Amino acid sequence: MWLLYILSWLSILIQICFVTLSVAAGLYYLAELIEEFTVITCKAIKTVIMITIVIYIGLFLFEDLPVSLVICGAFSQVMHLLILRTFPYFVLTSIPFIVASILLIVNHYLAFSYFSQVYYPFSEVMAFFTVCVWIVPFAFFVSLSANENILPTYSESKPLLSDDNDVVTNYFSRKNKRYGLLSIFNYAKESILPQRIKKSF
Repeated sequence: MWLLYILSWLSILIQICFVTLSVAAGLYYLAELIEEFTVITCKAIKTVIMITIVIYIGLFLFEDLPVSLVICGAFSQVMHLLILRTFPYFVLTSIPFIVASILLIVNHYLAFSYFSQVYYPFSEVMAFFTVCVWIVPFAFFVSLSANENILPTYSESKPLLSDDNDVVTNYFSRKNKRYGLLSIFNYAKESILPQRIKKSF
């Protein structure tokens, strides 16, 4: 009887490793796709935001959720639409980004306080959090690496221009400084996985 108990814990550890590797591989693949197809990614995120707004309207009409929770969630989706105006660039000091970050925290607080007082099945609570609260911020998080390979635009070039500096030189000097999700995965891949050394004959 004790052997099966030990095996059950061992199998749980193996399953956690497989799930972690699968999620990491999926995120890496998504980051690669987003980096290659930024215009399609922007349209897809905009579509997801619109669907989420429609879902909030449906929750307001057909469910007994608090009005403050629905209004806060819908207003955060409007802020997400304003963040999309500069996609794939994210201006962390812009008003829409700051307001959307604050509304994300407030939305979590309102949802947790409501669902802790009123009973709903776990699947419905997870459906609300997944579709209405987490999916758009997660899409923004995964698309952070999309701006690493974008050519500089005119609006970006204004602060870069000086007497001894031009847009192209600055772009290529900054190109090797990568800070997005894809660069984190590439660093993890290079540092964790064994490297193949080519033999020179």
